[in-house]
Amino acid sequence: MQILVNGETADIGEMSVHQYLESLAIDPQRVAVELNLDILPKGEYGQTLLKDGDRLEIVHFVGGGNKPGKGHKAKG
Repeated sequence: MQILVNGETADIGEMSVHQYLESLAIDPQRVAVELNLDILPKGEYGQTLLKDGDRLEIVHFVGGGNKPGKGHKAKG
């Protein structure tokens, strides 16, 4: 079956969203998934089966923040 993932076609077998993420070596805890224009709660990744024609958007969380350095003064 074919699905659209972040704008690109992917051919996959029958699997859940969780299984698909794992097949891409993506940690399900570090992404948000939109399935057919709806945000999918993380608790539903394992029981939501992908269907032919589904549209997935996978958004990775990126950590970071300001580190003391140029232009920053450390407190203390």
